[in-house]
Amino acid sequence: MSHALRFFVGLSILALLLSSQALSQQPYDSLAQKIAREALVSNKAYDMLNELCTKVGTRLSGSAGAAKAVTWGKKTMEELGFENVHLEPVMVPHWTRGTEEKGFIFFPDGKREKINVTALGGSVATPKQGIVAEVIEVKSFEEVRALGATAKGKIIFFNRPMDRALISTGAAYGGAVNQRGRGAVEAAAVGGVAALVRSMTTRLDDYPHTGAMGYVDSIKKVPTAAISTMGAERLSKLLASGKHIQVSLKLSAETLPDVESANVVGELRGTEKPEEVIVVGGHLDSWDKGQGAHDDGAGIVQSLEALRLLKSLGVKPKRTIRVVLFMNEENGLRGGTAYASKERPGEKHIAAIESDGGGFTPRGFGVADSLAHLKISGWASTFGFIGADKIQRGGGGADIGPLMRKGVPGIGLNVDGHRYFDYHHSDHDTIDKVNERELALGAAAMSILAYMIAQEGL
Repeated sequence: MSHALRFFVGLSILALLLSSQALSQQPYDSLAQKIAREALVSNKAYDMLNELCTKVGTRLSGSAGAAKAVTWGKKTMEELGFENVHLEPVMVPHWTRGTEEKGFIFFPDGKREKINVTALGGSVATPKQGIVAEVIEVKSFEEVRALGATAKGKIIFFNRPMDRALISTGAAYGGAVNQRGRGAVEAAAVGGVAALVRSMTTRLDDYPHTGAMGYVDSIKKVPTAAISTMGAERLSKLLASGKHIQVSLKLSAETLPDVESANVVGELRGTEKPEEVIVVGGHLDSWDKGQGAHDDGAGIVQSLEALRLLKSLGVKPKRTIRVVLFMNEENGLRGGTAYASKERPGEKHIAAIESDGGGFTPRGFGVADSLAHLKISGWASTFGFIGADKIQRGGGGADIGPLMRKGVPGIGLNVDGHRYFDYHHSDHDTIDKVNERELALGAAAMSILAYMIAQEGL
C-alpha cells in the first residue's frame, strides 16, 4: 500500500470514528439540557456551598474545621440518597499558624510601618521576640546563590511577580510559585535568617496569600511568610531608594503530630457494569484563610451536585459514578494518595474527573490521556450550549494524580480562571465571590460528562 493510500485510509477511519461519536452523542443532547436546567433552577450547588462555607468554615487538615467538614460531607451524601456512603481513614499533617503574625518596616529614624504578612503553610515559628534584620531583594534562586556571605543574617525577600503578560493565570502561577515552595530553603542555604515571599496573585491588594512550603533535612529551617503584593511593592521601592531599612517578623506557627482524618465517598451504582468506576471529586480541605469557597469548596459541591442531578432526574448510569471528597490536598496530598493506594478487589477505574479551579464559568475539560481526549473531543458539541465545549489535551488534577499514575485517564474541569488567583489562599476566598450560575453550570458540565463516560466508556 502506498503512503498516499495509507494516509487516505487513515483519514477515512478517523472520519468514520468521529462520525460515529457524533451520532452516539445525539441522544445525550436532550438530557444535557435537562441537567443544566435542573442545576440552574434548583440552585442546590450554591446552597451546599453556602452551608459548607458558613456552617463549617475553613478546613485546614488536622483542624477541628476539617473534622467537621468530614462529618458534613458524609451527612450530605446520605441526605442526597447516594449509595455506599462511607469514610476512608487517612492520617494527615496538623500545622497551625498560631496567633502571632506581625511584620514591620523599621526606618533609620526609629519610625516603623506595618506590612501585612501571613505564615506560609509548614513554616516554623520565629523566636518569641521575633526576628529583626536587614532585607535583600531577589527575583530568582540564581540571585540568592550569588549573594555569598552578604546574605548571612539577612531576611531574603523573594519578589518575582506572576507574569501578567501570560493569558493563562495558571501558567503565571507556575512561573512564580517555586519561590513560595523553596524560598526558605534557598534563603537558609546562604545564611539567611528568614524568607519573605511576594503573594501568588496578579492583583495588587493588601491581603497576603498563604500556601504550602517545604524544608529539607540537611538545611536549617528558617521561618517564612508571604507579604501582600502592595506590601511587596512598597518594600521593593524603599530598597531601591537606597534607604537603610530593617524588617521585623514575628510568627507563632507550629507543626503538631499527625491526625486521623478521612476521605468521604459515595456513589451511584452502575446498572450493567458496576465494577467499572468513574471518580468525580475535589478536595475537602482548605487553607485557614477566608472560607475556602473557590478553593476547593466549589469543586466539592460541584462533585456532589454532579451525582445529585442524575439522581434527581431518575437517570441510572450503566457504570458506577463515585464522588470522592479528598482530604489534605493543600499540604500533603495524603487523601489522593491513600485513595489510589487502597485495594479495591474486582473494581476498575476507567476515568477520574476533578474540579479544583474555582467555581467560575466552565469552558470545557482538559484530558490527560490521548485516546480519552480523542473520544471526548467527539462529544464536544453536547457541551456547546453552555460554552463548555473546549476539550484540551492535557489536564487532570492533584488529587486524581495518583490514579493517573496508575493508568487511569484523568480529566480536569477547565474554567475561566482570570479571577482565581485574586482569591486563592487568602481572606478574599469567601462565598460572596462565587456566582451561583457559574457554579451550577460547572456542576452540570461534570454531570453530563460523567454520565456519558458511564454509558459509552473510554
